[in-house]
Amino acid sequence: MEVAELQQIFFNHLKSVLPAHISIADELCDLLNISADSAYRRLRGEKPLTLYELKLICEKYKMSLDQVLQLQNDSILFQAPDISQKDVPFADYLCGLLNQLKYFNSFKDRQMFYLCKDMIYFHFYLYPEFAAFKTFFWLKTILNKQEYNNKKFSLAEFSFPDCFAVGQELIKEYNKISSFELWNFESINSSISQIQYYKDSGMFTNSTELNVVVDSFIKTLDHQQSQTEKGVKFMPGDSELVHRAPIKFYINEVVLGSNTILLELNNNKLAFITYNVLSYLIAKDPRFTNKSFESFNNLLSRSTLISATGEKERNRFFNAMRDKVNSLKK
Repeated sequence: MEVAELQQIFFNHLKSVLPAHISIADELCDLLNISADSAYRRLRGEKPLTLYELKLICEKYKMSLDQVLQLQNDSILFQAPDISQKDVPFADYLCGLLNQLKYFNSFKDRQMFYLCKDMIYFHFYLYPEFAAFKTFFWLKTILNKQEYNNKKFSLAEFSFPDCFAVGQELIKEYNKISSFELWNFESINSSISQIQYYKDSGMFTNSTELNVVVDSFIKTLDHQQSQTEKGVKFMPGDSELVHRAPIKFYINEVVLGSNTILLELNNNKLAFITYNVLSYLIAKDPRFTNKSFESFNNLLSRSTLISATGEKERNRFFNAMRDKVNSLKK
């Protein structure tokens, strides 16, 4: 294969991962500090890219040369956005997720497919009390932030308004993406276990704080049921005039799976795999994303749709969820 042909393949791939409104030529001018004429000569294959230029492009757009040039091996490139970050404020971590969602929404055609072992992060920020508890739990117990040592959870002391504000923006962006979500009767178990652990360990300042968090959790499930019933996403209190993207909500009573978010953006596929509770890996390799989509669709074919239909199954599912959560109250 000639250099010009390989370079064309490279730029075709770059074009596929950029939103349609972005000019590749303008991007190359800014990134490589070259003229528009030089950029177009590279795009036409008349001037070869240097290794240094390839490095700059691949670093900025998180591209893998072996993937782009279709090298046949078993290696898969994953991006780990927070791998080099240390002691980042939690609100900044949430802002990173927000920027990811804004990037997804820059594409005209976009769909999300969520295999829900645990509730997705966005859902925790629907109501301030549950959001405050989850944020405190992550900071104290998962991230082991020293300033929370020997601290008990108190809504008055730990309301985290900055995190809640970003979380609300996260939900608004998420609401713009049509989604297929596959839940299980175990999908809220980790949050239940976290509340139970704090309850048993005496890490709520009093039983009132515990009950307020549980009630907020119930409101979160009520809102999810309301969205599922209507088949669209929206914020609490919104009128039907501002309802957003459609949601197709499925339940699977057999397979739990793992937390995986798959996306189609203008016919390009991405996979997000969670690890270390709050971190995530991103894969764009077609071999990996195609297998992930095949697995998701296989599970979907063995699941029950309960959005905008299946009232009996929908009520059974959410009533079972609420019963589990209500059992936490003192």
